[in-house]
Amino acid sequence: MNKILSLKTIGFLTAVAFITLSLFLVTGCNRSTASVPLKGKIILSTTTSTQDSGLLDFILPEFTRQTGWEVDVVAVGSGAALRMGRDGDADVLLVHARTDELQFVADGFGSLRYDVMYNDFLIVGPNLNTIAHNNNVIKTLQDIASVNLPFVSRGDDSGTHRMELTLWQTAGINIGNLRNYSSVGQGMGSTLQMADEMQGFTLTDRATWLILMRDKKINLPAVCENAPELLNYYGVILVNPERHPHINTEGAQDFVNWMITPFAQQLIGQYGLEEFGGALFTPNADAN
Repeated sequence: MNKILSLKTIGFLTAVAFITLSLFLVTGCNRSTASVPLKGKIILSTTTSTQDSGLLDFILPEFTRQTGWEVDVVAVGSGAALRMGRDGDADVLLVHARTDELQFVADGFGSLRYDVMYNDFLIVGPNLNTIAHNNNVIKTLQDIASVNLPFVSRGDDSGTHRMELTLWQTAGINIGNLRNYSSVGQGMGSTLQMADEMQGFTLTDRATWLILMRDKKINLPAVCENAPELLNYYGVILVNPERHPHINTEGAQDFVNWMITPFAQQLIGQYGLEEFGGALFTPNADAN
């Protein structure tokens, strides 16, 4: 009898262990196993950093599986993304220019805006003894300007470009007086590669920089980082259907709702952990 009971016990424990392992694998990977039927498409206008960093490739398939909405991504600078929203050329926006985002909503072009995540900017450039690694943004920019070192600006009215201009102004430097300042009108990835080719400096978001450094597409070490003024906040905005009745309001609303769910927030917080030892984006929907 004891042997029979032991075998039954072993069988029961084995089954429990299998179920527990299965649940761990599903929840640990933070991926759903079921999908809903496809409903249609939404147009997401977003920044080049969310695409170049690989974040969208990481989260959007899960959004589609859970909601049935496929996503057509238009990756441009935040300024251009906001213009697309004003013109009704996108259903939903994911951008990082908080002041302009709030104005976009205040002007009636967006009906909702939520905090989603943040990362940070940093100044990167070639290894030069003239620029020491530090966390003083103003000193770094003043040092670059004082010896006329090459600086490559996105020049595309993106959130990164707007932040760069603000930092130059705060440093008391007129970029019109910089002989080696180049405004290239490109996204973050292209700007970093141009800065590398020119042996120049640039302001970048950390996620895109890490990806290109990993892939050995650039060799531009950080020269200024971890300063409070370099935090980079992203918001998700539903384009106002009262202004543009043709937009896919249902799909856009589903995207906004999904991005601030605990599931999506956890997914965002996992991106980069395994490869870089730290998340490339920090979820912050709890700030809403």
